[in-house]
Parts: sequence; structure tokens; C-alpha cells
Amino acid sequence: MHNLTTINPIEFLIVRQFFHEMAYQQQASPARQAPIVMDSRKIKLLHTLKQRQFSGQLLWTVSDQKQWIFYLYKGSIRYATGGTHPVRRWQRNLLAYCPRMYTQLSEIVSKLQEIDAGINPVAKNESWEYQLLYRWVEEEKITREQAVSIIKAAIKEVLLDVVLAKDVTHQFKPEPLTPKLLILVDVDQATTDVKLLLQSWLKAKVSFHIVNRSPVIKEPERLRQNTSVDIYNILNNLLNGRKTLRDLAVQMRQDVVQITRSLLPYIESGMVELITIPDLPNPFPKESIIESSIPSEATEPLIACVDDSILVCQTMKQLLTTTGYQFVGVHEPLRAIAILLNRRPNLIFLDLIMPNANGYEICTQLRKLSCFQNTPIVMLTGLDGIVDQVRARLAGASDFVTKPIDAEKILRVINRHLEPE
Repeated sequence: MHNLTTINPIEFLIVRQFFHEMAYQQQASPARQAPIVMDSRKIKLLHTLKQRQFSGQLLWTVSDQKQWIFYLYKGSIRYATGGTHPVRRWQRNLLAYCPRMYTQLSEIVSKLQEIDAGINPVAKNESWEYQLLYRWVEEEKITREQAVSIIKAAIKEVLLDVVLAKDVTHQFKPEPLTPKLLILVDVDQATTDVKLLLQSWLKAKVSFHIVNRSPVIKEPERLRQNTSVDIYNILNNLLNGRKTLRDLAVQMRQDVVQITRSLLPYIESGMVELITIPDLPNPFPKESIIESSIPSEATEPLIACVDDSILVCQTMKQLLTTTGYQFVGVHEPLRAIAILLNRRPNLIFLDLIMPNANGYEICTQLRKLSCFQNTPIVMLTGLDGIVDQVRARLAGASDFVTKPIDAEKILRVINRHLEPE
């Protein structure tokens, strides 16, 4: 498992003082500040759900497949997850509020995986993070207060990301059953906390949108010349491209605004650069196949959807099964071809941009197989450029549908390619 605690106590004090001094010495220029605009419509939606006493999931999705999930009960928020780095967020909060459990995390997760602890987000419609917290409270491994602190921190961070995100669509998944509760966070309190966070970013005049990126030393010699030996050695250890700014803030027990502001002179000078890094591995990955409830002997056409977003697969499943089609959804692209060969669908929806194996590659490989040479393959894409469409056509795509998923467009393209005999 990933470990944030890689700095000894003496180094910790030195670099913490460095970040503290740099944050107050540097006067941020107006050019550093990116516009921070909070979408009030999202806040209004949460207040509407509060008034209606909604219980279930509120899912926010952007065009690049990023998804946030709010778990609500009677209008209050009981947990939130998703976004760019959900596993990193959970481990950060565990380090901040349950350091003893954090140090034992690898051993704990291994044991749970071995005994099949019942953590199945797909089957139970619940996040594995929340299930672990609830389990640990029941077993008295952590206190309820510790679990509550983690939950509140997660909700605040996720809500902040959501209200600042652009081009977001939402979806509701009602859940009538009473959930296991650790705490309910009032929408008004959550939005107040987020507004206070936004004020701190505005006051610092730095961009919020870089917090999920990782600082790494780009010009070590220049950095060495502009810092003391001790500071350089510590920064060389910390800025290794494996921790985001948010990770560093928790590790150094500093405010992320302060950490970001401290590093800005080095970032702007080119000595340090910010890179995008992936999330940590999910210790309890979701099932890779979403099967239809329609029996296998059904005669209706079978439609497949290959998309790394489970939300897209579930949305397609609901749409297609309710309109009479059989459905198979695959959100593990490396297994796509094997599953499609086994099921032989009549039409395939294929996401264009996925990790490890993109839609172009999968489409090309499918077209090399005789059983799929004439199967309609429809690209699902957030891109609408001519170059992308030409490339997809060359790979063998039959058609395109732009995201977000729209029922009318999906059914129209199915009718176009699966004409009744």
C-alpha cells in the first residue's frame, strides 16, 4: 500500500518551517490566480433534495468520465466519494485521523480480501470506504468520532471539487432502505464549510485547480543553488512525483493552500513542475461485468457497452433493458475482447478514451476477427473533432454518439444499425 509517512521528525520540523515561511514571504501576483467560480445550481439542487427528504445516491459526472457520488439519507449527506483520487483521499484522511490504522493498512486490507469481508460496492450499492469505517467502528478498532472526522473531511473535499467543476450532469438513484449510519451532515453546514475553503483560496490568490497534481523537481541544480542543503535534500525526498499537493499537505500537517502558495515561486520559475498522477489501486475493485437480468435464451438483440465508467454501463443497462434489449456491460477494457467473443453481441458501444486499452485499439482488434467484421461498433466519445472521427473510422467504427448519454440518441443509432427484418 502507498505510504505518505516517508520523512523523519527532524526533517519534518525543518520543511514544515520552510513551508510556513515561504507561504508568508511570497506575495502572490494576480497572474497566479485562476478564476474560481462556484456553481450555485449544484448547491440549490442539494437544498432541494434536503427539502424533499431524498434518500439515495446523487451522482455528478463530467464529460471525461469523472464521477462523484453523494450518499444521502432524508436530505442529509452521510458520505461522499469519487472524483480524481478517491483512494488517495481515503488514505489521506485515514492518516490524518486514524494514524494507527493507516500504518496497519496493508495487513488489514490483505486479511479482508482473503476472508471476503463482504465489501462489494456493486452488490451493496455502497462505497467500500464507508463500509470499512462502519466495520471498524463496530469492531472498536476506531472510535465513532474518528470515523465522523474522516466522513466530514471527505464530504467537504468532494463537494468543493463538484461545485467548481464545469459541464457536470447529475443523476439520482433512490434507495428506500434505511442505511447504517455513522453521521448525517446537514447540507447547510457542508456548503458553509466549502464557502470558507473557497475564501481561503481567493485570499491566497492561487489556483485551486492544481491540488490534485504532483510537484516534481524539474531543474535540480537550479533548485540546489536557490535553497540550503537541508531544504534541498528534504524537497528532493518530498517532491518525487508520487504525492499530490493534497497528499503533501496532510503529510506536513499544513493547509493545502499554504503548501501550494509556498511552492509557487519554484513552479513559476520552472525549477518544479506539476504532473498528473493516477489514483492509488482500489483495494476492493468493482465487478468487471454488469450483466442484464434478461435470460440468456431471450431472442432480443444483445447489445454490449465497453466503458471504464460503471455509471455509463449502468445507465446503458437501464435504458436498453427497459426497451427490450439484452445487455452486457464491460468496464474493464483489458477483458473486453474476451467477453465480447464469449457473448457475441449484435451491436457494440465502445468508449473512445479508456485507460490501458483505448477504443481505437479495441475496435481495430475486433475488426480483425471474422465474427465481428460486420458487427456495428458505435464509439461513445466526449470528443467531436473531425480528426478523432476520421481516426475512429479508419479503426473500423460504424458510428458515433457523443456523451453524456442521451436516450434518444442511443435508441436512434440502434435503430439505424439494427433494422428489423
